[in-house]
Amino acid sequence: MGILKWSRSKSPWLIHFNTGGCNGCDIELLAALTPKYDVERFGIVLEGSPRHADVMAVTGPVTRQVRKRLRRIYDQMPEPKFVVAIGSCALTGAPFGDCYNVLGGTEKQIPVDVYVPGCPPRPEAIIDGIAKLLGKMESSDDDDGE
Repeated sequence: MGILKWSRSKSPWLIHFNTGGCNGCDIELLAALTPKYDVERFGIVLEGSPRHADVMAVTGPVTRQVRKRLRRIYDQMPEPKFVVAIGSCALTGAPFGDCYNVLGGTEKQIPVDVYVPGCPPRPEAIIDGIAKLLGKMESSDDDDGE
């Protein structure tokens, strides 16, 4: 594994994208980033710019209003990029799935690597999902043949 790939798996920079909803998942995600849960031990840092982020954490259902913004921010992220869908809304759009302006879950707009179910998921579940993503990043690095 090359030094660049190793460093990406050891210090993922996370950008949070809230597509709407009740904000329960946003609160739990931000709680997971506090010193109480200490995700910095995994090297996870919240980043404000998509141009510097490795991982996009999406909360809420994808609506018609945010569909293009979500895609644009995803496209601005450098390769390799990863997406974590957090909460039931980001997975399927539920309980807002039947609304006229909801297009469904995140995977209908951008590829999703890890799903964290729950309404809202606890900070421990979010950390577990991101840890699984780190494992996936490391195993995908081994498949390159470097």
